[in-house]
This record gives sequence, C-alpha cells and structure tokens, in this order.
Amino acid sequence: MTREETILRLRTAGCVFAEDEAAVLIEAAAAKARTQTDPTATARTETDAGTTNVILERLVERRCAGEPLEQVAGYADFCGVRVRLRPGVFVPRVRSELLVRLAATEAGRQEDPLVVDLCCGSGALGLAVRHAVPRITLHAADLDPVAVACARDNLGGHVHQGDLFDALPPDLTGRITVLLANVPYVATRHLPFLPAEARDHEPRTALDGGDDGLTVLRAVLAGARRWLAPGGLVLSEITEAQAGAAIAAADGNGLTSAVVSDDDLDARVITARR
Repeated sequence: MTREETILRLRTAGCVFAEDEAAVLIEAAAAKARTQTDPTATARTETDAGTTNVILERLVERRCAGEPLEQVAGYADFCGVRVRLRPGVFVPRVRSELLVRLAATEAGRQEDPLVVDLCCGSGALGLAVRHAVPRITLHAADLDPVAVACARDNLGGHVHQGDLFDALPPDLTGRITVLLANVPYVATRHLPFLPAEARDHEPRTALDGGDDGLTVLRAVLAGARRWLAPGGLVLSEITEAQAGAAIAAADGNGLTSAVVSDDDLDARVITARR
C-alpha cells in the first residue's frame, strides 16, 4: 500500500488529518515489521517490504473502523516522551500537559520527591514527570489490569493494581510529595456525547466520574491527607463548571486549594495542599 493509497483510505473514512495519520501508521508498520524480521539487517529486503505492507493494511483497517490512532500505532507522543499504548487503554490528552508541568515544578523544588500517579492508565503522566525530574521516586496505580500492564511497559516497577489508595504500599503513607490523580471526571449523563473514539475504545472506568463528574475526585480528596507528606500536593484535572464544587471538596477535607488554568490547552487543574 502506497502513502497516497493510505491517505485516501483514511480520508474516505473521515480522518481529518489523513496525511499526518498516514505518516504515523507507516512508521508504526515499519517498526512492527522490524520486530518480526532480523533487527540487525542493514538492507530492506522484499520480505521486509511485504511484511510492512501486510501490517500497514491491518493498521489502516483498524483506524478506519474508528479505533484511536494512538492505540492503533501502539504509542502516543506526549510531553516529550513516547508512551506505549495497548488497545483499550486511555489515550493521554494534550490538555494534561498542564498537570505534568505543575507536578514537575513542585517535585523539582523538593529534596527527595516521591510522586504517585493515581488512576495512571498508561502511566503517561508519571513517565513525563520523571522525564522532567529524573531524580523522583515514582509509584503508579490503576484499577484496570490492562492499564496496569501498559503502565509497567512504560514505567517498569512500582506499578500497582487496585482501587485508588488501596493499591498503594502502606509504607507510602504520609510520604507522598506530589499526588497526580487524573481521575475520570466526565459526568455520567455526558458520556453519550463523547467522541466515538473515547466512548467505544476507552474503558468507562477511565471516563465516568459519576453524577457531577466529581465522585472519584471526592474519594481521592477524602483520603489525601493520610497519604500526603506535610506540604504535599494533590493535582487533578477538572472542568470550568466543576471548579467551585472541587474547591469545596478539597477545603472540606482540610486541604488548601486553588485552580490553575491554561487557556491555550483548554485545561484546568485543582491543586490541593496538605
């Protein structure tokens, strides 16, 4: 399949950025083909080309069927790092760069920072923070076993499976410097209006935040003081409409809160400090 044929098929399927997506899929197909042939080969053989073309056909079929580009390619480029992805795992959003920036700034101020990426999905946020501040100690956790496996692909050790704080080792109690909690925050009634890529190909547990979108965040804020070090910080993404209720929940749990926004990213983060 030529580049032009790939672009045409993607465009026909409704992919607005067909040229860019074709480049990603062609690169991904070539990389996957290399893992199936001799990785030490210096010349591209006809067999390599044939394998690449077969893989590209499959990738294009998946993308044209509506699967997110990042899941099809097997990776997402996010905040300067390449994040490995598996089918069915939440795809990191550009807006979450604000979370990473705030977490890296806070961790960079500390002498011995301990960062936890809660509801970690692929582990993208923790990976990006560790890229920015390599000296952090990083733990991550998620309820979904597929996400946990994906996060281990990206982070190595210290990835735990379980429900929020229940997943974490007890010896982290009272020691967390930065708690990244990119919890699901879409109100249940709004789920049908999400793009089909998210609605059909990402786990509901990574999207559904309950009646007002803040059910999981409230649970995190309720347990945060026990797990945070003195002066430790919780960071979580919210919508503009949720700001007042999120601040009330943080303040009600004895945390000092504020909302930081980035109009360019269309992003808002609640910060809640012990």
